[in-house]
Amino acid sequence: MNRSLLYPRATTTRRLIGLDGMWRFSFDPESKGVEAGWALDLPSSLSMPVPASFCDLFTDKASREYCGDFWYETSFFVPAEWSGWDIVLRFGSVTHRARVFVNGVEVAQHEGGFLPFDATVTNIVRYNQFNKLSVLANNELSETMLPAGTTRTLADGRKIAAPYFDFYNYAGIHRPVWLMALPKERVLDYSTRYRLTETGAEIDYTVTTNGPHPVTVELYDGTTRVAESSGTTGTLVVKNAKLWNVHAAYLYDLVIRIHEGSAVVDEYLDRIGIRTFEIRHGRFLLNGSPVYLRGFGRHEDADIRGRGLDLPTVKRDFELMKWIGANCFRTSHYPYAEEIYQMADEEGFLIIDEVPAVGFLQSTANFLAANQGNGRQQGFFEKETTPALLKNHKAALTDMIDRDKNHPSVIAWSLLNEPQCTSAGTEEYFKPLFELARRLDPQKRPRTYTVLMTSLPDTSKGQRFADFVSLNRYYGWYVLGGAGLADAEAAFHHEMDGWAKVLHGRPLIFTEYGTDNLSGAHKLPSVMWSAEYQNEYLEMTHAVFDHYDFVQGELVWNFADFQTTEGILRVDGNKKGIFTRQRQPKDAAYLFRKRWTTLPVDFKKRKK
Repeated sequence: MNRSLLYPRATTTRRLIGLDGMWRFSFDPESKGVEAGWALDLPSSLSMPVPASFCDLFTDKASREYCGDFWYETSFFVPAEWSGWDIVLRFGSVTHRARVFVNGVEVAQHEGGFLPFDATVTNIVRYNQFNKLSVLANNELSETMLPAGTTRTLADGRKIAAPYFDFYNYAGIHRPVWLMALPKERVLDYSTRYRLTETGAEIDYTVTTNGPHPVTVELYDGTTRVAESSGTTGTLVVKNAKLWNVHAAYLYDLVIRIHEGSAVVDEYLDRIGIRTFEIRHGRFLLNGSPVYLRGFGRHEDADIRGRGLDLPTVKRDFELMKWIGANCFRTSHYPYAEEIYQMADEEGFLIIDEVPAVGFLQSTANFLAANQGNGRQQGFFEKETTPALLKNHKAALTDMIDRDKNHPSVIAWSLLNEPQCTSAGTEEYFKPLFELARRLDPQKRPRTYTVLMTSLPDTSKGQRFADFVSLNRYYGWYVLGGAGLADAEAAFHHEMDGWAKVLHGRPLIFTEYGTDNLSGAHKLPSVMWSAEYQNEYLEMTHAVFDHYDFVQGELVWNFADFQTTEGILRVDGNKKGIFTRQRQPKDAAYLFRKRWTTLPVDFKKRKK
């Protein structure tokens, strides 16, 4: 099997053609397209950009909220000189499931809307001709998938998504599509692990190929080769290694080749950063030095293009994070586009990488019930759907780690977001996931999950599996908000005193905290939703953080306002952003800039 999650690279042995652009598009509400031959000819289609969500491009509500089957179609040309190579189609993501057809022949199926997949079409394409590429996608939700939800039918017969999560269920081909010509024998995967030494660093590597020929691995600093080794496993010894650090990223070029005599059978190139990351004595250590995490929970979300990859927005986001003094973000609540990790590698940002395990708390107002403590206990992990959910969860976790394991920016894995984890089935569900993450990752990064408000130190059955504890807490917003902020602070301290008893030397970070704020809303004295109240809340919350030495990070919710399912608690989306959806600062951004640019990198380092 030649499946590979390596990022597409053009090299001396590999060729790429990007297929992004305007495709043809059609809804298929009756799911009749396959039998009707739509894989060969898409009727009544309209133009649709790829990559992008289709939802916000329409002006009628039925199209924006469409739920069910939908089709994309384009044509691609295969050069005659590619004959003799393996021809592979590669999708960065299709949300949430896809069936792919080439010239009417089904070549791939994929479940999961946030990770890449490919299809080898060598024996199906026509060379020196145009070929038809069709994608049948579906955005329905269920309790066996990640993220979780359900699909219901309206009185007029239309389907509608009912997510158990608090972000909009955007759908479409969200990330780049590539046509690749690859050698028959090729590099399928590689992994690295780092050790710092007195004279530099050592990089243990493993290369996976699909053939018998010998492999060499070289490391370059610019045009200078600084280390080399041979074999599918080995060690690169780097003298005077330049380390990858926060806001001081240093990247080397890794060159992997397969040889047959003097000929190069395959060549794959990538960029890596030499760094170590570990937890020791309750502290996060980057290259052996303490680092305090400060930054954001985020979303892939922007006006018009929805969740589709948009590089100008990505660039703007990183510039804003640098301006405000952040050093870290969580890929809430799903793995992001690979290009975002590449930019984090280049800019020196730390990433907590999260699998799309969100909505594991059945409630039509998950964000409210979870945080007010008035949601019914659903026993989410004791359902008939649990075995299928766990299988899909393991598959998504495996692909995320396989895809992202070589990024220096990735420092930890988040295995779930706000699951209902106080019932009897929690431990049986959590244990194999945490074991799988440890087994798959050669760097043994720390593992965590985010703990919702109703999971307390003495009731959460999942927290014992985490290498560090991640709390989502909203004292002063969903709990005891408004004029009772003093009570919120007291209740917050009470809970934190409880966590101090169960951490057993582990660090704790906050992966969510914040309030909604309508941009431009001011009120003196403050009221909830005003900028003044948001700042008062943040000052109180930060004072609680600073009181506890074991708090080793703060990731505010959210980086920017984002779209959600409409409802009486959401004014055209979630407004907890420190920046607007158009990426302009709210008042709170200046509060964070003042705090984060003055905190030392090793804030709260262990006192001697």
